[in-house]
Amino acid sequence: MTGRRLSSLLASVTAAAAGASILTGCGVLPGATGGSREPVTVMTWAPDQTRATNMPGMPAMAQTYARWVNSQGGIDGHELRVLTCNEQNTPAGAAACARRAVRENAVAVVGSYSQNGRAFMAPLEAAGIPYIGGYGLTDDEFTSHLSYPVNGGLAALIAGHGMQLAESCRRVSLVRPDTLAGDRLPKLLDAGLKKASRRGAVDIPAVEDATEYTEQAASAREEAGTEDGCVAAVLGERTQTFFDSFRRLPKATGGAQAADDEDDTAESVRISSVLGSVGQPVIDRTGGARSPFEGAYVTGWYPEADDKSWEPMRKVIQEHAFADNRVDPTDTGVQTTWIAYTVLKEVIESLDRDTITSARIAEALDRGAQVDTGGLTPKLRWMYEDLLGAPDFPRIVNHAVTFQVVRKGRLVAQKPGFVDVGPTVSHGG
Repeated sequence: MTGRRLSSLLASVTAAAAGASILTGCGVLPGATGGSREPVTVMTWAPDQTRATNMPGMPAMAQTYARWVNSQGGIDGHELRVLTCNEQNTPAGAAACARRAVRENAVAVVGSYSQNGRAFMAPLEAAGIPYIGGYGLTDDEFTSHLSYPVNGGLAALIAGHGMQLAESCRRVSLVRPDTLAGDRLPKLLDAGLKKASRRGAVDIPAVEDATEYTEQAASAREEAGTEDGCVAAVLGERTQTFFDSFRRLPKATGGAQAADDEDDTAESVRISSVLGSVGQPVIDRTGGARSPFEGAYVTGWYPEADDKSWEPMRKVIQEHAFADNRVDPTDTGVQTTWIAYTVLKEVIESLDRDTITSARIAEALDRGAQVDTGGLTPKLRWMYEDLLGAPDFPRIVNHAVTFQVVRKGRLVAQKPGFVDVGPTVSHGG
């Protein structure tokens, strides 16, 4: 072998080694194979270590999903690269995450959580980056032409919760955040209650990040009354704080035990909430079957956590989360992220292209790419005729919810299957 050929071979080997080092530094997982197709970069953001609601499980689930799919050869031959970002529960943090997604050429933001839609959607829209399967908190997620929600958001939960409570509650108190987003909740809850000719709920605004809620708890219990009264609290992570204050009230009771108590003098106020404010992790942390949430009514977007439809997700978490306790399969944020990445995977596979761009993903979704989530939602599609078209939530395509109840420390189905709340959301919006 001539010296020139040897030098050329050594240069090639060195370049290949350097390339492998660069890829490893970017987070490529051992065993990941993308074939000749280009990698696909996406971002997932959520707040972490803040005073308000935190969702660390969502970025952690995104990373778990990437490890799994890359161990299978990627998505249709494309290695999946996931960027994560702490949104910090602030407009500045959300905007910074969105700008980073643009700067690092993400083709989509997937399965993320933010209350600051106006701050993050503008940079994404300017760059043409679709927002797939956000948690569903902000108006922008249901109005932006580049948002593709997988659930009906907080609007569907609250409207559905009104329908759920209307079946059992004569009077309802609603404790909700004293914010612009919170101001909309009473009208949505009332729309659900009025489906059964129930009177509207008593509206009790509360500071979102308070350390105790004794005053609001006392008002809520008094307004609900003791005869088939219900107290609904929707305060995100502070919901647990509210019900701690509620159960400390003199003679207060915190769940179905009150209705079943043999003591006729016991109060029969039931408590309720929606998934995201109350979920299985919170119930487990607060005592399981002895939790103050025992007997509570809860409205969710998806089947209960023990439903067999979640088995594929559970298997991926078991094999690829590596004991990361942030990735809790019963957490609604983790579940939403799984569904959002299911959408991404099916859309990329439908494109069958060597190069995936944000424009191609958005175009595929707009032209009718349909996603089967294995029973976790109705089939999802975002064509014009699939949109709910509610005045304030035009981008909703999934207006199904589930009615659940806490029994023996577990969230279980109160009634089987999905409940369509589309007409109620339209009326309440």
